[in-house]
Amino acid sequence: MGKKRRVGTKHYVVQLLSLVLVLFLSSCAPKTQSGVNDEGELIGNISISGAFALYPIAVLWSEDFKELHPEVRFNISAGGAGKGITDVLTNMVDIGLVSRDLHQQEIDKGAYPIFVAKDAVIGTINRAHPNFELIAQRGLTQRELVDIFVTQKYRNWNDIDTRFVAEPIEVYTRSDAAGAAETWAKFLGVNQEDLKGIGIFGDPGIAQAIRDRPNSIGFNNINYLFDLKTKRTSAGLAVVPIDINKNGQIDPEEGFYDTLPQLTEAVAANRYPSPPARDLMFVIHDKQRDNVLLNTFIQFVLEKEQQGYLLENGYVPLNDIAIARENQKLLRR
Repeated sequence: MGKKRRVGTKHYVVQLLSLVLVLFLSSCAPKTQSGVNDEGELIGNISISGAFALYPIAVLWSEDFKELHPEVRFNISAGGAGKGITDVLTNMVDIGLVSRDLHQQEIDKGAYPIFVAKDAVIGTINRAHPNFELIAQRGLTQRELVDIFVTQKYRNWNDIDTRFVAEPIEVYTRSDAAGAAETWAKFLGVNQEDLKGIGIFGDPGIAQAIRDRPNSIGFNNINYLFDLKTKRTSAGLAVVPIDINKNGQIDPEEGFYDTLPQLTEAVAANRYPSPPARDLMFVIHDKQRDNVLLNTFIQFVLEKEQQGYLLENGYVPLNDIAIARENQKLLRR
C-alpha cells in the first residue's frame, strides 16, 4: 500500500466513545452477499462481531481493505468473544472475533478458527493505589491472584502483605461472556463463572471502573491498558506485575511492563505466561469456507504488511510459520 500506518488515532475512538460499540464503515450492511462485479472487482458486505480485544485492529484492517476494494462494505461491532461465537454459529455475522480457546461443542457446530494475532490479559490497578510503588516492586503471585479473584481469602489489601493499606480490595471482573475473563480465569485454574467481583460489561467499562476506585483491581486486554501514543499505561491505570518465580519481588527477567514494546516483546518470546497471553482469531462458519470475499479479506489480514501493523497497535504478529499454517487452512475444503 506504500503508506505508513496511522497509529492509535482510530484505535482510540473505541476508548473515547467508551461503550459505543458499533462502527459502521459505510451504510448499514446485511450479512454477506459477495461476489465479483463485471469489472472483476470484489463486491459485497462483511459483518463482524465479537471480542473487544480484536475490535480495534479489525476496524483498521477493514479500512485498509476498503481502500483496495471500495465496493466492499463492513459492519463491525464489539460485544465480547461469546457474542462473536454465537453470532457466527447462528449466521448473524460472517466473522466472529474470538479471544479464547474454542469449545469442542462450538467446533462441532461448525466454528472454524483462523489465528490472526496474539495479545495478553494483564492485571490492572488504579495508579493512585496507596501501594502502587510497592506492588510494582513485589508483584502478585498466581496464588495471591487466586485468593483475590476466586477464593476471596484476601478481603483487605493488608491480608496479602502487612505493608499494604488496611482497606478493602475492590475486585472487578467481566459481566459479559468475554475472552479476557475466560483467559484470566484459565490462568487462575478456574472458569469465568468462578471469578468473584463486581461484573462490568466490556473492556472500556472495566478500565473506567478501576480508574474511578483507588483500591480496586481487575484485568484488561493490552489495548485498553496501554496508550498507543505514549507506549505507556493509560491515564489512571497501572499494571499488576506477575511474580512468576514466587520470590516476593519482580526480578529483571520478570520486569517487562514499563512500556508497550517491552510487554509485547515478552509475550512474543513467551516470557509472559500463557495464559494469560493468548491467541486471537477470526472464526467463520465451516459452511463459509468457500466464500471468496471472506477468504480474500482473511488472506489480506495475514499479509506481512498488515501483520506489521500489529506491534505498533498493541498486538503481537504471527511468525512466518504461523502465517503459512493459517493460509493453508483457508485452502482446505
